[in-house]
Amino acid sequence: MAALTYVLLGLVIGAVLGAYAVRVLTARDEQRVRDAFAALSQQALTDASASFLDLANATLGRHNAVSAGDLELRKQAVDSVVAPLRDQLEAVTRTLGQLEATRQGAYAGLTEQLRGLADAQQQLRTETSTLTTALRAPAVRGRWGELQLRRVVELAGMVEHCDYDEQPHSTGDSGILRPDMVIRMPGGGSVVVDSKVPLEAFLMVGGAPDEATRRQSLQHHARQLRQHVDALSAKAYWQRFQPAPELVVLFVPGDQILSAALEADPDLYERAITSNVLLAGPTSLIGLLRTIAYGWRQEALADNARAVCDLGRELHSRIAKMTDHFAKVGSSLDNAVAGYNAAVGTLESRVLVSARRFTELSVTDVDLTAPRQVERLARTISDGQRGVDVPAPGAEAADDEAAAGPDDANEADDADEAASAA
Repeated sequence: MAALTYVLLGLVIGAVLGAYAVRVLTARDEQRVRDAFAALSQQALTDASASFLDLANATLGRHNAVSAGDLELRKQAVDSVVAPLRDQLEAVTRTLGQLEATRQGAYAGLTEQLRGLADAQQQLRTETSTLTTALRAPAVRGRWGELQLRRVVELAGMVEHCDYDEQPHSTGDSGILRPDMVIRMPGGGSVVVDSKVPLEAFLMVGGAPDEATRRQSLQHHARQLRQHVDALSAKAYWQRFQPAPELVVLFVPGDQILSAALEADPDLYERAITSNVLLAGPTSLIGLLRTIAYGWRQEALADNARAVCDLGRELHSRIAKMTDHFAKVGSSLDNAVAGYNAAVGTLESRVLVSARRFTELSVTDVDLTAPRQVERLARTISDGQRGVDVPAPGAEAADDEAAAGPDDANEADDADEAASAA
């Protein structure tokens, strides 16, 4: 920039000098001076332009070099900032790809499950329709109720032919009666259970299009169950299966079936009780059967207690007899000990005294050793009530003889020998 300033300044000075020269020079030299000035001006302009171009090129070169260095530094700075972002974006891209692959797999599995669920729903709808159609037949309803009753008593822990009988016959003046089940009670009693399945109107309740139709179906359902109660009460099963309480259990194989009837007719339960009929669903019947089973267990415990009492009485009698035998054995042992001690006394006082004289007469040098008396007595049996020992029969005599000395034993032997000689 300084060189360019100098060039311009030189041009201005030259122009001034040229104007001044023009004024001085004569008109004759004006053209020559003008030509010379034009040539000088052209030359100066050419030199100035060349210098300006060189200077501009040098300046631009320096600026380009500086800009290139700054651009490289900025590029490196941008790369250092952008590189982590690029790595994170690549990681996010890979993760999104994996998630997409997983989503597609899960979507395919979910589609398959939904398809299976739809098929199962359709199959359930078909089977439900088939079951509903089948339950409209009275024979199928009755069989289903009997199966539900059997399942309930099995859940209560009862065994067929031991705790209950299915469909026993009873013949009377009014004909043959055959209840569904008779539950045996402790003490020989029984409870009659009859299964009734009023499902025709109940199935209409589930398919009612509006609330009015639903209420009408509920009323019809309650009326059907009330008719079953009246018919069951008229049979008077408790008179045929004696002894039995004056009631019969009407088993409804579904709590919701019974609750629907009670919803339509709240007085139905009280009317059934008045008619000696107990309305029972699966839950309440299981409670009743568990109560009866508890009674059976209590009676079994009572029977076991009676058996234990009889066994204890018999065992006590045998122990008493065995105690008498032991007492007799003890008495015999005491008598044997007394006899042994008496024999030892006779041996010492009658035999060994004379036999030892052979040693004094030098007939033999073997010393005769007298046998020892038995001082132990048989143990008497303790009386647990008085806390004292009861001597065995004859033990007192044996003790007296054992306590007597050898002289007393000898005197007894002399008396026995005298009695034998007489």
